[in-house]
Amino acid sequence: MNEKERTRRPGGRSARVGAQVHQAVTELIGERGYGNFTVGEVAARAGVADSSIYRRWGNLEALLGDVVLNRLNTRSPMPDTGSLAGDLRTYAAQVAREIAGPDGPVLLHLAVALSGTGEQGVRAQESLRADRTRQLQSMLDRAGERGEDAPDAFEVLDHVLAPMYIRVLFGMGPLTPEYVDGLVDRLLAFRPAARSS
Repeated sequence: MNEKERTRRPGGRSARVGAQVHQAVTELIGERGYGNFTVGEVAARAGVADSSIYRRWGNLEALLGDVVLNRLNTRSPMPDTGSLAGDLRTYAAQVAREIAGPDGPVLLHLAVALSGTGEQGVRAQESLRADRTRQLQSMLDRAGERGEDAPDAFEVLDHVLAPMYIRVLFGMGPLTPEYVDGLVDRLLAFRPAARSS
């Protein structure tokens, strides 16, 4: 094996191990709930040594925070449809698919549970919120550059994302395309430019 192969191989293995461990955590939370399994059980489910988990994450709380950050963040590119309304509808639909998917409710419950578990949990929650805000701000800044009157990121969080999160967390019905588009429409209807036109 040459030097190039040696340096490439760990990255691939590391990514594979990370994905296996994250999947194991998600499955165990879905089956047992938060706080009802150990690092050893995660390792057994993922098919890795517990020492690998401790070496990479340090403890279970840090691992859980990493799972939330990496599996609950939107991985799709930010939409650029040419209009604020189109961008917001597309983004909201992406988030709805993500949080209402097979692992979405489990991960949302984990994010809430982690917020009360100390510094690592608070950091995970803050990082998730900061990531969402950064994503939104880039889209809203682009709308502003086109001359559109864009809401701020917190208005989108309050009026579009939060209602979707609440519906999923409390099992209050599906996130249908009509429901998601309606959230965006209501936000835009109350913008000052909409009221004055």
